[in-house]
Amino acid sequence: MFRGFFAKTLSFVGYTVQYGCIAHCAFEYIGELVSCSGPSMEPTIISHDVVFSERISRHLCRIQKGDVIIAKSPFDPKMNICKRVIGLEGDKVCTSGPSDIFKTHSYVPRGHIWLEGDNLRNSTDSRSYGPIPYALIRGRVCFKVMRKKSSCLIYMLPLKPNNKLLMFALLCIDCFAYNIEIEWSFLNVPL
Repeated sequence: MFRGFFAKTLSFVGYTVQYGCIAHCAFEYIGELVSCSGPSMEPTIISHDVVFSERISRHLCRIQKGDVIIAKSPFDPKMNICKRVIGLEGDKVCTSGPSDIFKTHSYVPRGHIWLEGDNLRNSTDSRSYGPIPYALIRGRVCFKVMRKKSSCLIYMLPLKPNNKLLMFALLCIDCFAYNIEIEWSFLNVPL
């Protein structure tokens, strides 16, 4: 009896460790769901929106201008930030705020990127703390998951901020009936 209990316990622990390792690898190398808070990315990402951040682009150095990324905060390593990539290494970027009369420019150093929020008047970004190292990037935001009453809406974020009006397929999953419906919607993107 003790031998059977010990074998079942050992088997359970083995499966738990195995699935834990698979989950860790999936979250570390494939992607994860992230809840965003704060007004810095409004109207693209509103506070308490849930986004999916994929990690493959970071590992393959495929981050481009216009991508929305999740990165570690340069001030607090326990906190993540969600910003848009404005400049890559070697790019000339405007380092002054939107209300400054005289505009100043700087070059992004090698191995760094320049981040800014879409809500320039209410965002702490690279204009405050400078360019951040590429190593602080956690992942690139692929899509946003919106909760609306009993449904979940999933749609792709625009890759570039200069697209005025884009059409995306919205996948609606009705949580009560478990049926899948496809809807089409337009997403307004700020200039």
